[in-house]
Amino acid sequence: MSVLKCWSGGMIMLLALAGGVRAEMTVSQSNDPAAAVGMDLTALLSQEKAALGAVSGARLEAIVTPPVAKSKTKGGQIAYDAGWLAKQPAAKGGAEFECLATALYFEARGEGIKGQAAVAEVILNRVESPDFPRTICGVVNQSNGRGCQFSYTCDGYADRIREQGAWSVAGKIARAMIDGAPRQLTDGATYFHTPSVRPSWARRFQLTAKIGRHIFYRAPIRTAMN
Repeated sequence: MSVLKCWSGGMIMLLALAGGVRAEMTVSQSNDPAAAVGMDLTALLSQEKAALGAVSGARLEAIVTPPVAKSKTKGGQIAYDAGWLAKQPAAKGGAEFECLATALYFEARGEGIKGQAAVAEVILNRVESPDFPRTICGVVNQSNGRGCQFSYTCDGYADRIREQGAWSVAGKIARAMIDGAPRQLTDGATYFHTPSVRPSWARRFQLTAKIGRHIFYRAPIRTAMN
């Protein structure tokens, strides 16, 4: 009987779309699943045919076609390989560029192109999150109360660029990410760590990716109950 009710509901929607075709039927408001549905099936089928005839072909196609999932990123897929990097121009920029390129150089230059792009995603995701500073430099230099979010900023060593090749790579990646390269590697991650550490927060967060020697996480969704 519940199947018949679902069918009836679908017919009612089509009749409403037809505009002007009236359904001569009543639907039980009872919560009793055994309650009878009083309707003439022959009349119902006739009304369905009339309703379908009144709906335009384009509208009917739109009704029955499932929605297409929207991409979370803009632009096409990027390989983040040597070929892609070779196409990037020599990079330069202001303070925000310098902060991102420096973070990639000191935190991830050993991770390759893809690994550095993933770290850049985390930093830019943080910039867009209300839980972090609103600028790249603010995110990179943020203190967490127990130290620094990025260890190289407070490890006591001078931040000197000694490998010009690695600096060029970090700069190209930073420039591309700031300019809008799609963030398609970490699924919105705002945290990462290496396998050599086991932070307590990792048990509560959602693991989104493992790239090179970095494991990426997204913070749990907050609700009114937590």
